Amino acid sequence: MRISRAFASSIVLAMACVTDRAFADPVTITDQAGRTVTLNEPAERVVTIPMPMASTVIAIDGGPDRLVGMNPLSKTAILEGILGKIFPEAKDISSDVTAPNFIPNIEELAATNPELVVQWADYGADLVDPITNAGLNVVLISYGTEEKTKAYHQIVADAIGKPERAAAINSWRDTVAAEMREKTKDLADDQRPKVLYLGRAMENLTASGTKGNYNAWYIDLAGGVNASADVEGNGTTISPEQIAAWDPDVILLNSFEPQLGIDRIYNDPILSLTKAAQEKKVYKMPLGGYRWDPPSQESPLTWMWLGNLLHPEIFNYDLRAEMKKAYKTIYDYELTDEDIDGILWTEMQGDAPNYAQFKAN
Repeated sequence: MRISRAFASSIVLAMACVTDRAFADPVTITDQAGRTVTLNEPAERVVTIPMPMASTVIAIDGGPDRLVGMNPLSKTAILEGILGKIFPEAKDISSDVTAPNFIPNIEELAATNPELVVQWADYGADLVDPITNAGLNVVLISYGTEEKTKAYHQIVADAIGKPERAAAINSWRDTVAAEMREKTKDLADDQRPKVLYLGRAMENLTASGTKGNYNAWYIDLAGGVNASADVEGNGTTISPEQIAAWDPDVILLNSFEPQLGIDRIYNDPILSLTKAAQEKKVYKMPLGGYRWDPPSQESPLTWMWLGNLLHPEIFNYDLRAEMKKAYKTIYDYELTDEDIDGILWTEMQGDAPNYAQFKAN
């Protein structure tokens, strides 16, 4: 029986892949809880329980092939955002491995046969011990600052054998952050608009202080000041009257609540009286490969977007061009103008002050 050259080549390639895995070097990682985790080889099957990490693994790996489980709210971001269009197969990845509150479903988790599980480091042993007790490798990550974000990008990239991908993404972050910091460093306090980010706004209104608040960090980077700086803790419920007292110049609405639109502010009898509402400076955070509110692989685009909105006299990023370049680099995807309009919600808020700059030429 004769074997075709193509078939013979495929056999050689398959054997080479098996050989590569058989002789792969062990991977040793120090996670963000200070634990040492050793894998026999780069992980081929990964479950991510923290919400941002599903899209991060996809971005670092260049696709969803290694991802076998994720948080349900990671799945909704994929379904609602553009990542489901770029990688439609990601829609079929299990989201039964955990509850949205990060409590693992050990039976469903074990059924995915993961080689690595990513979990939060800061929520207590109850979220970690069931995973390790099941004999599964788990690496813990910590949220809250840009430095932590870059660190866990590198940890996950090392774990899947693609350290260079995280290094490139982190270098981009450093470059954009440095150039923006240089442009806003001399702004006087009265030149910095008060910006309020509402982490929830449909039923309860929530805001966060400045300590450990990533939104406050990039508001400062973009030349603003966190209007809710005196709030104790993160995700604290606040009243419309408190917001009226702060009287923010700009209000940012989260992208976690799908039904939340800018009319939520304009139709409220109290919130509509704020300076932000009166001047129509209420903006919903974009939803791209992941939500732009928290740190993600796309964060520099968030910073550029906000910088252009707060200080168009200082920042002149061609955001659409920057987005196209970033998506090609991160996802190997050519963004269309229609894609960008959807990510930026231009149909809903394209006529808001300073938003015309984001429209297609």
